[in-house]
Amino acid sequence: MADYDDDDPMWDDGGESPDQEDEEENMAIQQECLGVFSSKDYIMEPGVFNMLKRFLQAGGSPEKVVELLSDNYTAVAQTVNLLAEWLIQAAMILKHFDPKKADSIFTDEGETPSWLAEMIEFPTWRELFYKLAEEYPDCLMLNFTVKIEVFSRVLRTSITSLLEGGEDAVEKNLPEFTKMVCHGEHTYLYSQVLMHILAQETKGGSNIRRLCQELQKSANEKGLDLFKMYSEMNPPPVDLIRVPAFLDLLIEALFKPTSRVNPEHKQKYVYVLAYAASVTETYKKGQRKNINRDELKPTTQALEKVQGICAENKSSSDLIADIATLFMNIKFPVIAFGILKWVDYTVSDASYFKLNTDHTPLHLVLIDEIVTNHVLLHQKALDLLVRIFESSFEELDVLVQLELKKTVLDRIVHLFSRGFVIPVVTYIRKCLDKQDTDISLIRHFVTEVLDVIAPPYTPEFMQLFLPLLENKAITGSIILEDGKDPVSEFISFYEITNIINQQQHTQVRVEE
Repeated sequence: MADYDDDDPMWDDGGESPDQEDEEENMAIQQECLGVFSSKDYIMEPGVFNMLKRFLQAGGSPEKVVELLSDNYTAVAQTVNLLAEWLIQAAMILKHFDPKKADSIFTDEGETPSWLAEMIEFPTWRELFYKLAEEYPDCLMLNFTVKIEVFSRVLRTSITSLLEGGEDAVEKNLPEFTKMVCHGEHTYLYSQVLMHILAQETKGGSNIRRLCQELQKSANEKGLDLFKMYSEMNPPPVDLIRVPAFLDLLIEALFKPTSRVNPEHKQKYVYVLAYAASVTETYKKGQRKNINRDELKPTTQALEKVQGICAENKSSSDLIADIATLFMNIKFPVIAFGILKWVDYTVSDASYFKLNTDHTPLHLVLIDEIVTNHVLLHQKALDLLVRIFESSFEELDVLVQLELKKTVLDRIVHLFSRGFVIPVVTYIRKCLDKQDTDISLIRHFVTEVLDVIAPPYTPEFMQLFLPLLENKAITGSIILEDGKDPVSEFISFYEITNIINQQQHTQVRVEE
């Protein structure tokens, strides 16, 4: 038999070498391992170490396996364990909560801890705080969790989520939302006031109104009926319903001519408004000792009577029969405020002054009476009179417009005569400076003011009023040659006062 060479190609039968077979087997192992490593949370599987060993022995890249295991780690099991631990801790908190230790958080740290505000952002923790707050109402730390500033932020986020999430979000999250808002009287009242304001917006207003209705329903189920609560022997603090925005809502509902209040609700609105306006409380060391309701009944009766008159939307001449009733009850501050609102809405109607041709419509006379009786309403009265004065009255003849504006100026002069001096004169000075007011109207104002003033005058008033008198276009026809006229007398008083002040100032400097 002839010899042959194993390496001679002519004897190759096409089989693979052992090295090639090993390499292919290693690649197959690596691919298998990589597929396993790509599965979710494989790093938590008991066989991970054996698989790692097999992968590395097959020549796999350590960097690649680390990347796959970390990228696919979602910690489902650990999250479940953590949540279970939190639930256990929550249960333990409910069982062993100590309000004194909780309050020490504030006394020890000296400020509100940031982690507490962050916890309130989460519904689960919020619900826990609400449960604890019901059981420990005097706890400082728990009271902070429903503090209005914090509550506002949570409320804003919740409302936004409900509006942006559509019907599904409303159905899903409404129970949690109503539970949060109806936690107490203050949170409910604050939320309703805020959402009533938002409901006036064109965009999204209808959705907000639906939320208000759902809240009302939930509040009734929880017994949060404001009228019922403030009718009981031990009502909530009156300050809860003395929120200006809330009171404005009640005033508008009762005194806006176009308002359509459910008759069943009107009595409740009147009572709550009267309660807020008339009831006083006495506190000693933080505890309420007395509730004085002496003025509640007369205020309620007066509100009902006046609101009934305003709701009839009578013309100026038709009001004559009711003027005595209005004047008698306008002495109540809350009624004066309501009437001022009603007059504002009434005279703002484009047809009002066209239909009411009286020299001084009774609605404007009511403003005089409010100004006479209520110093705190002077600014609001001036704001209303300014709006009327600056109206164009295009539907009226030019001469009629001027006479009407003089009538309004007479009301402004009356306001001046009741002590609201500087704001009134400041406004007239602005009218002069802007040069957008008929000079005859400013002359009318100056003439009327000169009839009601007498020295001595304050320096501030003289500085404001003097430029009106020194303007020849305004007072040129008033000044007499002999100087015996109010304008000349005022200017002389001003000059004499200036000379005396300068002499006194010079004397003081010499003495120093």
